[in-house]
Amino acid sequence: MMMIVRTRAELERALSSIREKGASIGLVPTMGALHEGHLSLIKKAKAENEFVAISIFVNPLQFAPEEDFDSYPRDFERDRVLAERAGCDLIFHPSVEEMYPSEPMQIVHVQKGAGVLCGKSRPGHFDGVATVVLKLFGLFRPTRAYFGQKDAQQVAIITQLVREFYVPIEVVAAPTVREEDGLARSSRNVRLTPEERAEAPRLSQALQKAKRAVETGEQKRTSLVSIVEEELQQFRHGAIDYVEALSYPELHEQEELSGQAIIALAYQFSKVRLIDHILVEVRTEKRGDANVSNDDESKVASC
Repeated sequence: MMMIVRTRAELERALSSIREKGASIGLVPTMGALHEGHLSLIKKAKAENEFVAISIFVNPLQFAPEEDFDSYPRDFERDRVLAERAGCDLIFHPSVEEMYPSEPMQIVHVQKGAGVLCGKSRPGHFDGVATVVLKLFGLFRPTRAYFGQKDAQQVAIITQLVREFYVPIEVVAAPTVREEDGLARSSRNVRLTPEERAEAPRLSQALQKAKRAVETGEQKRTSLVSIVEEELQQFRHGAIDYVEALSYPELHEQEELSGQAIIALAYQFSKVRLIDHILVEVRTEKRGDANVSNDDESKVASC
């Protein structure tokens, strides 16, 4: 039977016997509002670990004052049923006071990789993400932690967090789960109007057009950005937040892309901002007459 714990002390008691047995622990950090993407992470963790836990915590530290913290979807009973069906063994569902019993004296500051893409318009967001993830890692001490590749910037930052702080955890980035029409499944998709929902799949289609340009030899950052922008400008609803092409996972600007790169966008609809991206491998032949790009489906994303 799946356990539900709400305090740090309860969590430690619940996991102590698991650790004594030497069982592997898979952790899936979430903010709730579970969808098929989350469930696929739970199932993957179940296949690779003897014990699987998820956290459900809407982290205020990663929301700016004008963002949607209060309106973020919350339905714990629905999440509980879905998580148990997917094979989860334990849910950690703390209050804000439990995770932040006092004003934080220490916050992880992400110096590199946070000031581009989503982080450019959300200063401090990834500091909040890194801080809560480090807290969860300390509480669970899992063998593996699972994240959706839908947020490639987040995956890159967390992977670097683990590396730089010598955290003995394997970070697993799992493929993004998409709807049949190409839109990545996200808790925020329910806030799209019917008209916006009809247009939203074109976000990934715009990125696919840029990918095809890379496959035929395009390497210029500005050209790839323009290809995506031209597609998005045809939308009848919403507005472009950003379109960018950067090296990955370094997230550096390069006028001529080479190696692994990310082509990413954010688009603001009336009540929700969606992001999407695609990772491509840009290889320049020595003769300089051909570029070949292969994109790994586990690295195509949106949230």
